Amino acid sequence: MNLNLDQGLAQPGDQNGRERGIDRILKLFAFLDAHGHPVRVAELPKALGAPRSTIYELVRVLTESGMLEVSGDDNKVFFGKLMYLYGTNYIRENDLVRRGTAEVDRLSRATGETGELCVLYRNRQAIVHTHAGSRPMGISSEMGAQIPIPWTASGRLLLAHLTDTEIKQLVTPEDLILPDGRKVAIDDFIADCRNSGGRKIVVTTGLINSFSQCLAAPIVGVRGVVEATICLVIPIDIGTERRIELEEQLAKAGQRLSVSG
Repeated sequence: MNLNLDQGLAQPGDQNGRERGIDRILKLFAFLDAHGHPVRVAELPKALGAPRSTIYELVRVLTESGMLEVSGDDNKVFFGKLMYLYGTNYIRENDLVRRGTAEVDRLSRATGETGELCVLYRNRQAIVHTHAGSRPMGISSEMGAQIPIPWTASGRLLLAHLTDTEIKQLVTPEDLILPDGRKVAIDDFIADCRNSGGRKIVVTTGLINSFSQCLAAPIVGVRGVVEATICLVIPIDIGTERRIELEEQLAKAGQRLSVSG
C-alpha cells in the first residue's frame, strides 16, 4: 500500500505546527491502521523514520495508557482497549452512524443480504458498520476495512460532487488497479462519478471479485452532498426481479437516512 504518513500532519516550520511527538503518535496510528494487524515494535523506527529510542518511549507511554497493546514473544504492537472504547463512544454519539447502523441491521435482516454503511476517509472508502447476510455461502464484509475508491459503487457516489481535478488528486495510480490486475481508466472512473450524481442507486459488478456485485444508495447531508452510503453486497448471478426489489428497498433506506429524505 502506498501510504503517505505525512498527509494531514503539521510539518516542521508550520506556523501553527504541533510538537513533533504528537505528529509521531499520529503517524504511528496511521501506520498501524494501514497495516491492519499487529506489527513488531522493532519494525516501527524504520517504518516511521524516527529514532528507536523515541518510538520505544512512545509505545511504552501509549501502552500504559491503554491506547496500544503489546503481545506475544515477538513484541507485536497494535491498538488497545481504550481505542475500542473511544470508537464505541463515537458510534453511540454520532447521529449518522447510529441511525445508519440500525438501518443496515434492519435492511440486512429483512433481505437476508450483507449490508454495509460506508463513508469517505481520506482517499479510501471505509466500512463503518456491516451486517452479514443469511445465505449459506455468505459474502463477507469486514467492518473497519478501507478500500480503494474506484473499486466500489459507494466510491462513485462519495466523489460525485468533486471536480475532475479533485478526483485525480485523490485517486492514486495504485487505486485504479483492481484485485485481479485489471486497470480502471481514470477518465472512465470520473465519468462514472459524474453519472452517479443525483442517482438513487449505483451498481458495480465484479470489481472486487468475480462473484459479487454492490448496490449503493446515497445518504445526503445538510449541504446536499453525499456524506455516506448504505449498501448491499449480493451474488453476481442474482435474478433481475430480485435485484430490482433489493434496489427499491435500498433506495428507501438511503432516503430515510438522508437529511432531505
